[in-house]
Amino acid sequence: MAKSTLDPETRLLYGDSLKAPPGYEFDCGVATTYSMDFETALAVPVSIAFLSSKNRDDVLGDHVALLEAVERTVKKLVVYADAGQIHAKRGEGSRLASLLEKTVVEVKAPGEGSFHPKLWALRFKPIGSDDSIKMRLLILSRNLTRDRSWDAALSLDGRVVSRPFAGNRPLHDLFKQLPGMAVGLMDEARREMTLAMADELRYVDWDMPTGCDELDLHVNGIGAGGWKPAKSRSIAVMSPFIDAEALDHLAALAPRAAKKLISRPDQLACIPEATLGKFDQVLVLDEMAEGDDGEEPLPNEQQGLHAKVFIQEEGRSTTLTLGSGNATRTALLNKRGQSTRNVEVFASLKGQKSKLGSIDDILGDQGFGRLLRAFEPYEVEATAAEEIAAEQRLLDARRALARGALSLRCEALQDDTKHWRLWLIPSAGLQLKELGRIRAWPITLGEGHAKELLDGIRSGSPIDLGLLPLVDLTRFIAVEITDLATGRSEIFSTGLDVEGMPEERDLAILNWVIDSRQKFMAYLRLLLASFIDHPLLPPNKTKGKGVGDWGPGADDEPILEDLMRALCAGDGRLGAVDRLVARMEVGAKDGTDDRLPPHFKELWQVFRTVLETQDAR
Repeated sequence: MAKSTLDPETRLLYGDSLKAPPGYEFDCGVATTYSMDFETALAVPVSIAFLSSKNRDDVLGDHVALLEAVERTVKKLVVYADAGQIHAKRGEGSRLASLLEKTVVEVKAPGEGSFHPKLWALRFKPIGSDDSIKMRLLILSRNLTRDRSWDAALSLDGRVVSRPFAGNRPLHDLFKQLPGMAVGLMDEARREMTLAMADELRYVDWDMPTGCDELDLHVNGIGAGGWKPAKSRSIAVMSPFIDAEALDHLAALAPRAAKKLISRPDQLACIPEATLGKFDQVLVLDEMAEGDDGEEPLPNEQQGLHAKVFIQEEGRSTTLTLGSGNATRTALLNKRGQSTRNVEVFASLKGQKSKLGSIDDILGDQGFGRLLRAFEPYEVEATAAEEIAAEQRLLDARRALARGALSLRCEALQDDTKHWRLWLIPSAGLQLKELGRIRAWPITLGEGHAKELLDGIRSGSPIDLGLLPLVDLTRFIAVEITDLATGRSEIFSTGLDVEGMPEERDLAILNWVIDSRQKFMAYLRLLLASFIDHPLLPPNKTKGKGVGDWGPGADDEPILEDLMRALCAGDGRLGAVDRLVARMEVGAKDGTDDRLPPHFKELWQVFRTVLETQDAR
């Protein structure tokens, strides 16, 4: 028997979904997310660049492999995230996260709600052929974080053709507006890439998902359009966050058969009984299903329900809508006079019940329903009003601080060429009276370097964040805010516009990673490798002296074969090596660099002469 739609045994792995199809290579990508964390964002280039699946923590621990993945893909990638929703931690962050500074763009929703869409648009170009460009669209309910909750996702592949499709217009309109939502300065190359992607998306002919006869794409919060579910014979709602107004509206679309409502216990506890009574079944995720993958949850890692799915039946057909939007007023309803509206993305799949499944097939005991149980009223207490109010005050403060109220300035010291002073510059008139405390620190250094900000922000005075080594300079600042009334604290990170960032900072990061001959040779082999033919090698646990020894890397191992293969391929890999060697030579104090093995220096002079001859031709 074929597995039903949303069958819990059918998994879409995030990393695998970012990889190029056979015969193609990644060309560029645009992503949107509500929230993100740096660890997950750094793992994305690895998934794109390498064709072998690796444990994320192993990859993040190997700075050599991670640096090459970031260098290979990050200039072709842009991630738009809701301003104030980048996760931060108290400990020292990764210096490599600073390489994402131009890639991550914080934005705000036009309707003053949340920027909440979760999608990827990936462009793949053919290798050595005249085949058409391929595109992949991922519409998700999860953010770019390590959250292990149950989510729903749709992956669509398609080809760029010569005629536009009206159904792609919502995606085009969203992407066209993304650069204009940025709260700070934006890299011009990423702006142009986003706008080019918007135009090309209009011409994509998507492959139809299994069991689906019609596919519709929707974006809420951009203009007057968006997803407006029609009346139907029956309806089911799966949403981790809910409110009574949206649920009443959805139930009214199928007044005789509002079958199932699936949410989180703490959310259901806040909904009036009259609203819950409009659904035949009110369900929650069974606690036994939350660790279904057999792994122990990591500290502070969420589990539970995060999927957003709306299923409607009419006659012999089923329409399944999934995406980023919860069953809330700000996500779904667009009423006259409504001042707050989220930006959301949805995909609606319509097909015959016999193929796509009915509500009972999809959410019944043979489908996702086997992970559910009935909600018991009063099993949890409703969230106290003061907690809800504190959460809203802290959200407002996050947005005020992350939407252009702060900036940074790097100041070179005349008597100390190894350190730079970092100043936080607040804009005038920012009082934040609802806060009792604000602290901040560069993410590269951790909480031990936190500085108090509240007095300086209220007075509009520059705040000294301290002296930093060049390698630790970053525009990403971790901020801790504390609610004055309740004492509740939250930590987030934001990327600020920065004046005076030294151009050699990225070179300092490269020199920090490649600090030995062994690491240079490991990085060189990654640079020369064609990952289409040669997947990423596993870490060498026998020869290496610790984390970071990725595959063969002995100083005396012959490199000529790898260089000759790259020379014959003529795909730019030798040019990348030349740039690497030049950067390392610039970073050397006396014009020489002991990290370059002598035999490689002599060999590379020969290949550099060949490259110069080719350029002259």
